[in-house]
Amino acid sequence: MASESLQSQGAPARRTVVAAAGAAGLAVALTACGSGESSSSGSSTSQNGGSGGGSGDDGAGGTVLAKASDIPEGGGKVFGDQGVVVTQPTKGEFKAFSSQCTHQGCAVSRIADGVIVCPCHNSEFSAADGSVRKGPAAQPLPAKNISVTNGEIRLV
Repeated sequence: MASESLQSQGAPARRTVVAAAGAAGLAVALTACGSGESSSSGSSTSQNGGSGGGSGDDGAGGTVLAKASDIPEGGGKVFGDQGVVVTQPTKGEFKAFSSQCTHQGCAVSRIADGVIVCPCHNSEFSAADGSVRKGPAAQPLPAKNISVTNGEIRLV
């Protein structure tokens, strides 16, 4: 009888509270595990700039990330707002990957000695192809499409 008096006073039923808690937990789990973007192949590009005759390429679109000269050879740069990391494994060869670690979704923080590093659990990925060099991550970083034209790196 005590439970009946509580429900009649506006208290939520136990079933309602349990269902709401379960739905909230599911939403958190899906947000933490999903990347929201599918990987795309073909992130490798070579620098097309230097010949001053590419006037039609500027209208191709895409977000300008940096100048090619801003990406160190053997290193890279993380663009957190765009969710991408751009590397230059060898001179004139640029690669792009998701900056979200495939282990638990943390943002990678730095690129050094040909390795992209996640600060959360120290997973390491190859700056050349995004493959796992050191776990706990088990999946490679998904490739992103970029273009390099007239010395500008664009996310396409």
